[in-house]
Amino acid sequence: MTSSNGHSTSLPKTADIVVLGAGVMGASIAFHLAKRKAGQIVVIDKDHVGRGGSGRSSALIRMHYSFAPEVQLALISLRMFENWQEIVGQPGDFRKTGFVRIVHPHETERLKRNVEMQRKLGAKVDLIDKHQLRELEPDWNVDEVKLAAYEPDSGYGDGAGVAGDFLGAARDMGVTYLSRTQAREFVVESGHVRGVVTDAGVTSSPVVITATGPWTRPLFQQAGHDLAIECEYHQVAILRAAPGMKGGGCACIDSVTATYFRSDGPDKFLVGDFYGKRPTDPDDFPQRASDESLEEIIERACLRVPKLEAAEVMRGVTGVYDMTPDSRPLLGEIPAIDGLYVCAGFSGMGFKISPAIGLVMSELVLDGTGRTLDVSAFRPDRFSIGQPIKAEYEYVDD
Repeated sequence: MTSSNGHSTSLPKTADIVVLGAGVMGASIAFHLAKRKAGQIVVIDKDHVGRGGSGRSSALIRMHYSFAPEVQLALISLRMFENWQEIVGQPGDFRKTGFVRIVHPHETERLKRNVEMQRKLGAKVDLIDKHQLRELEPDWNVDEVKLAAYEPDSGYGDGAGVAGDFLGAARDMGVTYLSRTQAREFVVESGHVRGVVTDAGVTSSPVVITATGPWTRPLFQQAGHDLAIECEYHQVAILRAAPGMKGGGCACIDSVTATYFRSDGPDKFLVGDFYGKRPTDPDDFPQRASDESLEEIIERACLRVPKLEAAEVMRGVTGVYDMTPDSRPLLGEIPAIDGLYVCAGFSGMGFKISPAIGLVMSELVLDGTGRTLDVSAFRPDRFSIGQPIKAEYEYVDD
């Protein structure tokens, strides 16, 4: 049976690959698998496409990381964001505003080393001093900034839009999508995944890829694997730009104020916080940001952008990050359960690398290894074997 919006309303009894989650990760994985003609692919989501973390994402697009494979994932993704129409078949919503990374003054040397590494990998990034930064962003207070990293080609996008575009293209290639279908547990026999039990029945499949963000840990606990993912509550403020503020400026991650911010169209401004509250329940967190918290975040951002003091708070956005101990994702096959893959733990930084993640996850499944990029450092058991990721020139708040 097919519903009016074109997707099957009954759960297929069998599939070659089941993808759990229709956010930016699950939708990207399904798209890349379908491009490789990987057989019958079924995407299952407990809600609707992009309605979890993806739809609440601040959606920054930037290349600045201290760990080389993350820079590479961001670069592959940037090329896809820039050529969205050609690759995905939709116009996309990538706003190229430029991006600035400001670190603590005592970390300037680390900034230099990271920019050097990023440039070697092909990122378009420059070190700029406070005079150049003031010219670029006259509304910012940059007196204490020794050096900042500036990426002219970066900016922001739209999480729900990216998930929807990927899934739409995947469905055009034959992928089956079931919304409002809850995965309950994995079917595992003799060390191999055999399918998924859902509230709509069982689908048998030799491959299951879990891209369920903050809902990942309980599913794996039932299969006897406790993944190191903790949920963290975050709040973001959307402001109407104050009179006289320059619209459409650079996105920024600022260690000094522990905030990130970006324009939101020509007349709005988004401000977010580095730190959130743990633990939190991804099914039961405040849907409305508290006025006190937003005020506190905005106050810190005002140290960098003083004109925000006169900006009107329009609304708050709340959401949940799926955090790991090293703030980096778990990617790959689960040890001791053949065919069961995890793609989660993005720690609030997943959107900008989601196009590349779908590509490398499809390669892990179909080729047994990441051909485009070696992602073995992100292996899901790295904490239990004592190999957390530690970049050479990490910042204190990485």
